[in-house]
Amino acid sequence: MQDQDFIRHDPAWRGRIMLALCVLVLLWPMLQVTEFKPWQLLDAQSLGATYRFLSGFFPPAHSAEFLLIVLDATWQTIAIATAGMTLALLGAIPMTLIVNEHLSVSRLGTGRMHGAARLVRQVVRWKLVLLRSVPELVWALLFVRLVGLGPSAGVFAIALTYAGMLGKVYAEILETSDAHATDSLLRNGSGRLTAFLYGALPNAAPELVSYTIYRWECAIRGSVVMGFVGAGGLGQRMDESMKMLSGAEVSTMLLVFVLLVAIADGASKLFRRWLT
Repeated sequence: MQDQDFIRHDPAWRGRIMLALCVLVLLWPMLQVTEFKPWQLLDAQSLGATYRFLSGFFPPAHSAEFLLIVLDATWQTIAIATAGMTLALLGAIPMTLIVNEHLSVSRLGTGRMHGAARLVRQVVRWKLVLLRSVPELVWALLFVRLVGLGPSAGVFAIALTYAGMLGKVYAEILETSDAHATDSLLRNGSGRLTAFLYGALPNAAPELVSYTIYRWECAIRGSVVMGFVGAGGLGQRMDESMKMLSGAEVSTMLLVFVLLVAIADGASKLFRRWLT
């Protein structure tokens, strides 16, 4: 009786059941291809290995000498992420101005962009696709071969990948914002940069800043991962500690890493509150 009442009051039940079946049909072969077997974690051998591995994490290493090493590696990680993001911004902002259709002067009269303007925008869009399609870890492996081991490889890798990501998302944010002020400035003879600064930017600033800080947080995480291929920072130190099976040192660095992400999240909320 309750099932009949549910069906009567939920006319979309057939569609939901079909959607659930479609998800299962699509998900099952993917699980087979990836050999996803979570129950293997619960057998005696896996549980024993997990216990031995995690027991070495406590207590975290806290000697003064090691904490100084971690502090230096942490500062290097922040420097890699910040320098890489700065270079990414220098590359992303000009490309954002080019691909943003709201800033097109040629469309004001007819509502359509000229062929040359459309071609330039497509070329820049494909450049953004190319930059973000290659993961920062792959760029890091390439630059480690070019410039050698150290943080420079991480800075270049973040700069290239994040320039593509920032340029794409910045353009989408600006194109979905209200274009009335931008169009008014352009129609009255304003330049594209002025229209961007005084027309498009004020409305989109909170979202742009929030996304930029989020990407800086991602850059910190990425710089840690790139450290495993020799790009310096906390990741390289963590790789060395894991190879020496020093769980206590890894535990300390993981705690520092969590603290860094928490600080970035707090900074994002602070900037958004300030801008709004």
